[in-house]
Formats: sequence, C-alpha cells, structure tokens
Amino acid sequence: MKNLKDKVAVVFGASGEIAGAVARSFSQHGAKVYVTARNLDAVKALAQEIKATGGHAEAAKVDALKEIEIDNFLKKVIADNGKLDVVFNGIGLSYAEMGGRPLTTLATFEHFMAPMEKICGSQFLTSRTAAKYMMQTQSEGTILLLTASLSRSKIPNLAGITAASAAIEGLTRVMAAEWGGDGIKVMCICSNALMETTRISGGINATAQQYGVPTEQVVAQYKAFDILKTSPTLKQLGETAAFLASETGVAFNSHIVDVDCGKLNIL
Repeated sequence: MKNLKDKVAVVFGASGEIAGAVARSFSQHGAKVYVTARNLDAVKALAQEIKATGGHAEAAKVDALKEIEIDNFLKKVIADNGKLDVVFNGIGLSYAEMGGRPLTTLATFEHFMAPMEKICGSQFLTSRTAAKYMMQTQSEGTILLLTASLSRSKIPNLAGITAASAAIEGLTRVMAAEWGGDGIKVMCICSNALMETTRISGGINATAQQYGVPTEQVVAQYKAFDILKTSPTLKQLGETAAFLASETGVAFNSHIVDVDCGKLNIL
C-alpha cells in the first residue's frame, strides 16, 4: 500500500536503527524521504539502500541538536518541494553518555540532564522548526516524536532517561494542542526495548558486566512483563510510524502510541 504517496518526509537521527527503519517504511509507502544525521556516510548508505529498492531518498548531514542546522535544512526541503508533510526524530542516547546506570544519589547533575538536553531537547527543536514551516506552507503535516516506555516504568538507576522520556510525552500533548488549529498533527511513539538493536543488546551486556550477572538474567528482566511470547520489532515500529503519518493516523492525534506488544507493567 502507498499510504504516503507523494508525501515529503524528513527523518532526523537516521543513522540509528529505529529512525532507519522508519525511513524505510516511509519510502515503501510512497514518501520522498530525506534522511539526516551527523554521520553523513551512514545516511548516504541508507539513502542508497532506499533508492535500490525503488524509493526516493536524499541524505544530508544535520545535527538535530543545532537549531540553525535544522532550520537551514528544512528551509531547503521547503524550497525544493513547496511543502513538508512528515517529520520524525529518532535521536537516541547511549548508556555511556548517561554515565552508565548509577544510583540517583550518585549520579551527577550532568548525567541526569544529558537525556533531557539531548533527547527531549532535540525533539523540541526539530518539532517546533518543522511546525513553523508547516504553518508557512499550510502543509497540515504530521510530527512524530519518539520516547521509551521508561516514561511509565519503575526501573531503578535510570532517573535521567526516565524523566526525559516522560517529558517528551508531555511535550507531545502541548504541541498537539498548540498547533492543531493549523492542521498539524503531533503524535509520539512509545517504544519498549527492541531486542534486535545494538543499543539494547549493548545495554544488556553493559548491565550484566556492571552487576556481575549472566546476560540471560538481564534479558529475562526485560521480558518479565511481556503479555505475549513476542517482542516488538524494528519493522513493526517503522510500519506504525507510516500508519500514524497517513490519513488514517489522524485519529491518534495528540496521543502516545505504545509499540510493545503489550506489557503488564505499563499503563
């Protein structure tokens, strides 16, 4: 199906596995996709992969934490296409950037604020800049944010990333309320751990090493509250993003959409 035929989509943080999966799904559903990241080689490879499968993609180097770069790039997209239909930001943060998983009493203020500045801050910058251009061109587009199910979990030693994840959900609702009058839809995908990603596998290995326990024990903790005997995949998350960006997805405007196959401990 071509749910996004003739749509113009921009994906920030596209060197990451989640954003890459979203870009592929956008393209498969007919969108012209701009893939951006600080790692130009990575997004060039992604764009080439999309083109090889019959899609339309362009790559660019954009730091999603620098508003000037975001603004200049989206200005170019508007100049080339006259509109902006979809924006997705898949920026992430490594455990190393958070200082590992220290106790909240031991974490530094810098470690606590790193997820707030990088993850929530970047979502704020890309969303508001996209909204500005959607308003100017009357695109009535869709802005998709990404957060983690930590926002509604009770897991120790993750104060910073948990606070930032919850903040992104609040930001989603505020922006949807502000920009709805201009026809702009704002939604947030809340993903549970995607076991196939290097970030989760790396986090599992790091946690096992830090606490001196088998990796299987850490994996079991991730899966302890699964309702089904399955976990979400990158492909499923990408397809969810494409659905939300489609005309049918408007029904989920302002909402946080869980991609977790059902968890007993997530409301």
